[in-house]
Amino acid sequence: MSTSGLPQRKEFRATARLKQLMADHFHQLDEAAKTGSAKIAWCTSVGPAELLRAMGFLVYFPENHGAMLGATRTAMDYIPAANAAGYSPDICSYLTSDVGAFLRGETPLRRAYGIERVPRPDVLVYNTNQCRDVQDWFHFYGRRFGVPVLGISSPRGVEELSSVHIADVAAQLEAMVPALEKIAGRPLDMDRLREVVALSKRCSDLWKEVLDTARSVPSPWTFFDHTIHMGPAVVARGTPEAVEYYEILLEELRERIEQGMAAVDGERHRLYWEGMPIWGKLRDLANLFMDLRCCIVASTYCNSWIFSAFDPEDPFRSMAHAYTDIFICHAEPWKERYIEERIREFQVDGILFHDAKTCPNNSNSRYGMPQRLQERLGLPALVVHGDLNDLRCYSEEQVRTNIEAFVEQLEER
Repeated sequence: MSTSGLPQRKEFRATARLKQLMADHFHQLDEAAKTGSAKIAWCTSVGPAELLRAMGFLVYFPENHGAMLGATRTAMDYIPAANAAGYSPDICSYLTSDVGAFLRGETPLRRAYGIERVPRPDVLVYNTNQCRDVQDWFHFYGRRFGVPVLGISSPRGVEELSSVHIADVAAQLEAMVPALEKIAGRPLDMDRLREVVALSKRCSDLWKEVLDTARSVPSPWTFFDHTIHMGPAVVARGTPEAVEYYEILLEELRERIEQGMAAVDGERHRLYWEGMPIWGKLRDLANLFMDLRCCIVASTYCNSWIFSAFDPEDPFRSMAHAYTDIFICHAEPWKERYIEERIREFQVDGILFHDAKTCPNNSNSRYGMPQRLQERLGLPALVVHGDLNDLRCYSEEQVRTNIEAFVEQLEER
């Protein structure tokens, strides 16, 4: 296809604030690790960060560090070190790249923020809702640092979330409190927990609002923008800073809509991305889709940080509800209905499924879903083979050829 007069990527004014927020997050952790000014808890990305913040912990997210390793294209340097330590090349490449970087004594935080190492934890807290591998990932560090590891086992394959599911996870959350109080050296303040849950609820609602701006035609931003600007929803959920950031971003997105500013000039096709990002290829793929006048307007991945169930009046049950009602915990029929709703809502013309080699938990293309949706909805679907971090699983030429052929199919329609 012709590449003359290519669209240009449009920067956000809010990006400067985003960079400062992320820098402050890591520098605060680094300072606490050096001085002991605060206890540090490591937490999975869709885990009980609200409970930890309410108890005075600073919260660090290894999955965010894993994404940084992928985005900086350094993951492949470290995965072999984890493999040599007995961690299979077939398991999560967030895990293997993160563990490998630790074994090598290296981190992308050094180049980005001048921080020499990840912060030493006082406790590690995981939730298996997103991924079973986090349990072994966190226990690796628990052994290395000699600190407690606490975990929540979430139900999976749920068609409709029930009070039984919620009660189970809520009980697991509450059972953590005595151990966390001992480590924190203070009792849980329920008023503080309600305050943090309220901030997370506001952050989540704003995150949904900013994602929903992509319903506009043309869309003011793309999936590739979403993956960058979701940072505060992950690492700063439960803080005033995250709320403030999304208020700023939402205002800018509304300005773009009023001005008719398109993220992709000449937007011709609107697509849905199902599965994990390919972190080391975000820029390349963003440019490719812009060249093809395609805008990826919505995704399962970025919507995973919308937690509508948060309720400060019932913090434990609402946290359990929010963290167990995410896409990945549900059964295939529920997932298909969810995608269908997003396709109608965002006026989607085609679906891209990313089959991530080391992430079966977040790959939904392996049991016939693309074919079922294609037949039922009459929309083209394409499976892109790759990985979240391990680019050895990704063929640049094959992916480009397949995407270009897919867009040709859209053009013919």
